[in-house]
Amino acid sequence: MEKYLRENQKLWDEWAAFHPDTAMYDIRSFLKGRNSLMPIEREALGDVSGKRLLHLQCHFGQDTLSWARLGASATGVDFSEKAIETARRLNRELGLDAEFVQSDVLNLKGKLEGQFDIVFTSYGVITWLPSLQSWAEVIRHYLKPGGIFLMVEFHPAFMIFDLETGRPAYSYFHEEAPVEIDIDGGSYAGSYEGGAVRKEYSWQHTLSDIIMALLDAGLTLEEFREYDYSPYDCWPQMEEVAPGRYRSKLLPGAPHLFSLKMRG
Repeated sequence: MEKYLRENQKLWDEWAAFHPDTAMYDIRSFLKGRNSLMPIEREALGDVSGKRLLHLQCHFGQDTLSWARLGASATGVDFSEKAIETARRLNRELGLDAEFVQSDVLNLKGKLEGQFDIVFTSYGVITWLPSLQSWAEVIRHYLKPGGIFLMVEFHPAFMIFDLETGRPAYSYFHEEAPVEIDIDGGSYAGSYEGGAVRKEYSWQHTLSDIIMALLDAGLTLEEFREYDYSPYDCWPQMEEVAPGRYRSKLLPGAPHLFSLKMRG
């Protein structure tokens, strides 16, 4: 397991080095004031002014910093050293007071003090975790009693398909052995030159896996929603069906996203 996580960390260090320069992340407009958060999460949390917010698996911090711009006292966590370096630099450039911690989310206890009004995670995070029980326990540990946990994520039913062909390619159910994919000079955000061929290791988790891990950790379910679109044009064969809403042309009736809002 440690081998898989080390290789994923190398992969994300490499991605974090080029992602800020991609059109998807559009760092220039972000530095000029664009908020990178999507309507789903902003509407779900509402006014975050004065709230302590913990963002798990924050990558290089755009969304964490966007929450800070909205008035939250925001802390971001990611296991990529390069991503955290970039997040801290952006925080200084923008004159914000967000904090960033480099850590595997499953090993966060002991590296961060206190509890938070909100714990947040979103878009392409859950498949990088081999253990949901440990993940849920970390969320419960850092969430204040009565606090909100919000998760917005790509739907696991959507992730069983090869999105180039629209054909089923992966099991819906969790397996201990990870899905192994060769990555050569690119990511969901685009391609780049000079990257080493690396392995990506990921794990499928069903909706019941995710919800039950959080319920077993002591959270209570407040809201569950599913969506037939993605706010990101980050998969093959997507089309914009409304402003900021992208849908697979091969899987138009498939659930693309889900959101969970839970209480501590």
